[in-house]
Amino acid sequence: MTGVKTAGLICICFSLLHGCVVALNCTSPTPEALFDAFEKELFPRKLLRPVKSFSEPLNINITVTVAGILGVQEKAQSLTVLIWQLLEWDIAGLSWDEEECGTSRVSIPREKLWVPDVQISEFMDEDVSPHTPYVYLYNTGHVYDDRPIRVVSTCRLVIYTFPFDVQNCSLTFEPYLHFAGDIRMFQRRTSEEIFTESKQVLQTKGEWELVDIKASQSTLEIIDGSYSGITYYLILRRRPILYVVNLLIPSCFLITLDLFSFLLPPHSVDRSAFKMTLILGYTVFLLIMNDLLPVTGGSTPLMNVFFCISFALMVASLLETVFITNIHFSSSEYSPVPHWLRVLVLRYLAVIVCLPPIKKTNRITVCLHQPPRGSIIPSKDLQNISSNIPPEKTPLDPVLDELKKLSRDLTAIRVQMDKHFQGSKTQQEWEMIGIVVDRLLFGLYVVFISFSFITIVLIWVLSNLDVHIAHGIP
Repeated sequence: MTGVKTAGLICICFSLLHGCVVALNCTSPTPEALFDAFEKELFPRKLLRPVKSFSEPLNINITVTVAGILGVQEKAQSLTVLIWQLLEWDIAGLSWDEEECGTSRVSIPREKLWVPDVQISEFMDEDVSPHTPYVYLYNTGHVYDDRPIRVVSTCRLVIYTFPFDVQNCSLTFEPYLHFAGDIRMFQRRTSEEIFTESKQVLQTKGEWELVDIKASQSTLEIIDGSYSGITYYLILRRRPILYVVNLLIPSCFLITLDLFSFLLPPHSVDRSAFKMTLILGYTVFLLIMNDLLPVTGGSTPLMNVFFCISFALMVASLLETVFITNIHFSSSEYSPVPHWLRVLVLRYLAVIVCLPPIKKTNRITVCLHQPPRGSIIPSKDLQNISSNIPPEKTPLDPVLDELKKLSRDLTAIRVQMDKHFQGSKTQQEWEMIGIVVDRLLFGLYVVFISFSFITIVLIWVLSNLDVHIAHGIP
């Protein structure tokens, strides 16, 4: 008899030390009887981890379902999603008979049970998730805890290929306090099943599209121990149609208009006014669409670089038009073109822009330094002749005076003609430099627009192709 009592005391002590909960006995198959049994055997132990031994870890199965993508903030580097979090674990030793108690499952308040402190490591804002006060408890001791969570988490966004970017945001579910020796996390379903269900229940059709979901076991090592967790990777792709229609196409239209403005005469005042109007319109366009462009401190989107270069080309084309107009109206007053500039522009750059070189003229310039012999009597001979003739009989004096006047006039005309031809040559060289610069800038415009168009198309196609190949999307 003493041995039986001793064995009973040992069993009781063992049960108390290991937190074991015995099977529940219901006086009748009614809810009142079952909850009376809970009040007596289960609820008083809600402060203890429901395991048989302190050294035994509690296994928690987790699965998540993405129900909505609420927003992505590039400036704050954050992701806002609505997920359904399902946690399942077993209360060691808890059970009841279904026929005796009248049910195999019952919902009880969450506050009446020990609930694991599973949190999302990337959480960065106040939890404003809807409150769900109940969990399901089965007659086998299995707890089913399903609740929605509005998650505002950190996410390192790479927006270099905006608006054709694909983001990979992680959500790590792990206990906030308990080490891996106390709580171990496991996946209940595969990532393929989670992705399929998420696509079925996903209601949001906004800017972002859920491309895939990956999951992996994670372990956080610290000095005192390690934490067991599950990391889910949400692969998101931006829908670029909005930005293509509102940003890229209008910008390409304005750049194309500026390109066709090169068909106007370079010396025309209307050309500079037209380019100034385009620059003003492009500036207003960028100010209006500034809110659509992402802002981050880490990297600059390629689209912002495209806008900056486009604006710089517009300003350069306006300055070039002012330069050419000034050349056309004031080049006659310029000094001769420097030799290095003549060689660089008229010899090399002219070949690049397919401009033929200036042909040399076949015009013969008559030298007026010495008149043809015998055509005009030299003044010295005229003086000798006049000295031999008496003063009253010198009929060549009026002729001599007229010849002197004609010589002075011819000398003045020669000087003016030399200045005229020299100025015409200088003016022609400056005008040719302006034409070469105009064609060079036109060529840069064509190359830039072609390169930008090909780059945008390639990034769009390759981003979609990479996502489809990496995640097996048909």
